[in-house]
Amino acid sequence: MTTKLSSKTAAMLAGVAAASLLIVSSFAQAGECPADQVATDVVHEGGAAPVGVTDTVLGTIDLSMESIMANDRLFRMRRLEIEPGGIVPLHDHADRPALIYIIEGSITEYSSNCMVPIQHNAGEIAMESVGLMHWWQNTGDSKVVLISADILHTEEQGDDSMM
Repeated sequence: MTTKLSSKTAAMLAGVAAASLLIVSSFAQAGECPADQVATDVVHEGGAAPVGVTDTVLGTIDLSMESIMANDRLFRMRRLEIEPGGIVPLHDHADRPALIYIIEGSITEYSSNCMVPIQHNAGEIAMESVGLMHWWQNTGDSKVVLISADILHTEEQGDDSMM
């Protein structure tokens, strides 16, 4: 059975479909900044000090001893637990690339490369590299657990301000 729509109904449905696409496309997909919100040097207020964060170093490898001979560098893996309302403070990745795996929960990133906050959910990976300055906040009501793998200078190893 075929049903014909009036031109008015068809136009209305087309408008609803277009509006739905516009709304969906404005949200970040899988922890990424929406394409129309990418920017440089965005300042998001807050995130100046750690709040409610447990940062446990799980292990390090001195890369100067490896065949790649990355002098004065460590490859580090950490587990971070961020309590509700907790903040991973503002920091940059000018010289410290990292991969973050979200194990549990959902966390909001405020990035210098995006006009809007970016939501990261369990099972996603965030990539952090040169040109990025950001901070994270647990805006939910349950703990967030992350695994962070980064490469840093050996002198930064004990620096609590280097999140």
